[in-house]
Amino acid sequence: MSPTQHKVARLADLSAARGKRVCIKGAERDAKETPILLVRDGDAVRAYSAKCPHAGGPLDEGAICNGRIVCPWHKGTFELRDGSLVEPPPLKALTRYEATIKDGDVYVSLPPVDSGEPRNQPYDTHRTMLIVGAGAAGAAACSALREAGFTGRIVLAGEDAREPYDRTSLSKFALAGDMPPDDVPSLLDADFFEKYDIERTESNVVRLDAANRHAELADARKIDYEAALVCTGGAPKPLNVPGANLKHVHLLRTRDDARAILASLEGRKRAVIVGASFIGLEVASCLRKREIDVTVVAPGKVPFAKQFGERIGEMFKRLHERNGVSFHMNARVSAFRGGNAVSEVILDSGEKLEADVVIAGTGVTPATSFISGVTLQDDKSLSVDRNMRAAPALYAAGDIARFALPRSNDEVRIEHWRVAQQHGRVAAFNMAGSAREYVGVPYFWTYHYEKTFDYLGHVDEPDSIEIDGDLDAQHFIAYLIEDGRVGAVVACEHDAAVCRLAEAMREPLTLDDARRIASE
Repeated sequence: MSPTQHKVARLADLSAARGKRVCIKGAERDAKETPILLVRDGDAVRAYSAKCPHAGGPLDEGAICNGRIVCPWHKGTFELRDGSLVEPPPLKALTRYEATIKDGDVYVSLPPVDSGEPRNQPYDTHRTMLIVGAGAAGAAACSALREAGFTGRIVLAGEDAREPYDRTSLSKFALAGDMPPDDVPSLLDADFFEKYDIERTESNVVRLDAANRHAELADARKIDYEAALVCTGGAPKPLNVPGANLKHVHLLRTRDDARAILASLEGRKRAVIVGASFIGLEVASCLRKREIDVTVVAPGKVPFAKQFGERIGEMFKRLHERNGVSFHMNARVSAFRGGNAVSEVILDSGEKLEADVVIAGTGVTPATSFISGVTLQDDKSLSVDRNMRAAPALYAAGDIARFALPRSNDEVRIEHWRVAQQHGRVAAFNMAGSAREYVGVPYFWTYHYEKTFDYLGHVDEPDSIEIDGDLDAQHFIAYLIEDGRVGAVVACEHDAAVCRLAEAMREPLTLDDARRIASE
């Protein structure tokens, strides 16, 4: 089909700092409108699909910074010049359209031009790459290996290998009833594995011999590999107290866990959440939407104080209290009681809390016990270099990886979903022979009572925190300062500013620099 040109804008009306959304309707009577993002690139114009391929985020509400397009929702990033992927959570490039300029008018042609994605082709089996773990990092690595041009055998092993999915939606949406667990979105297109000849096995790796590049699976299969990526994430820490095996006491990690929690909630009205973690308080928000009475028990003084400082932590606590959540801080659980099912939570103070359902969000332990031939850290993590390499031919990503934070000498382990994807992509390119280093800015988002809170960067203990805006109105940007620079940013309802900062924080920023960029 020959391209059809459509006049859509004037060049003079386009900004270099932000894209413009237009819609084009095809020539057919019943044709649907195609949303297009126009971005100015000097005296040229680029045209792409207007929605982020990850979750449909409106790219025109994001920002253009450092020659990149940044999605406002989850900070997926694409090159301005060709729409290619820079940073996840999207795992593919933007669809590209031909754009031309005549007498100051901008014309866009339909249909789209070649996407530039890897083409379907015969793959050989003489080289094997093994990806152990089928979550965010594993899915990202599968995509990146083919993107990097690797044409050998790829084996993805893990319980979710049939369909890696977005686990973050479980605590944000599924338990609220906004999204059934079976509708939690997949991380890759339905035809991806067939199209790119990815071999999947839902059997876990039970032994990995790093010295001999050999893996054994639970189904007795054996795999010798050229290189392996381990991205098995963290195993939730069990509640090691009497009564933890009673019915309706739950951990949350998988779709099956979410289904079990939802079944336990039927006809019941009182829930106790153990731990004021991000998952724990996201679950609290979900359960309040279902009009469940919620009590949170946690050992600290203020939720999120370590990550955000006490002022911001108190804001989160007040937000939850205004929505009906009760807190027992500086408290620990000593036991659960009941017949076959939990009915009471006993605190270390002796206080008793009525409970029909208990959900624990008490952290995770790196799932690495099956690995031999490489030294584990005290917390069971694997130390990696800037290429995500833990040992010759062995890479690690996500919750299990201890890595050097860019622009810092600190080694950290960060349990963020997008960081796992960033790690997976870096590891995959290196496995395929294309050298890359992790230089990204850590990012995650958390969701409470219809409010999205963004966190950029990483600071263990900020020297000071500067807050612009109104914390209790949840309309603010907070700058966490360390050694005279902005080490991290927490924000709510400042999507475009966070997009700009997500790119700008690739370089050290003073507070004045960060405020200027946020206000542009």
